[in-house]
Amino acid sequence: MEGAIVNRPQRHTAIVWRHETGRERELLAAQQQGEDISDGGTVILVHQGTMHQLNLLGGEIWLRCDGERSLEQIINELAGEYEVDRGELEQDVRDFVADLEQRGWLIDG
Repeated sequence: MEGAIVNRPQRHTAIVWRHETGRERELLAAQQQGEDISDGGTVILVHQGTMHQLNLLGGEIWLRCDGERSLEQIINELAGEYEVDRGELEQDVRDFVADLEQRGWLIDG
């Protein structure tokens, strides 16, 4: 998704969510053992009666969308934590934030 997206992404207050810290620890341990964790969720969102699950990276992005951090700060923090190509990470984060903004789950803080 190309185009303008929020500069300081902030979670919309209409979204009820929970960070599954125990599940996150399990997924991180599985990842260290080389297991595929792409379908594992660490953040659960409820919007209009529907439950949505965010995978590890999606959850990390969501947790940082506090309206205080800029999109660039979020990307920089994640780049320091994950051993991935910077350009690929940046595009993934921008695409994810744009998708959540389009859904109305993120606003500009």
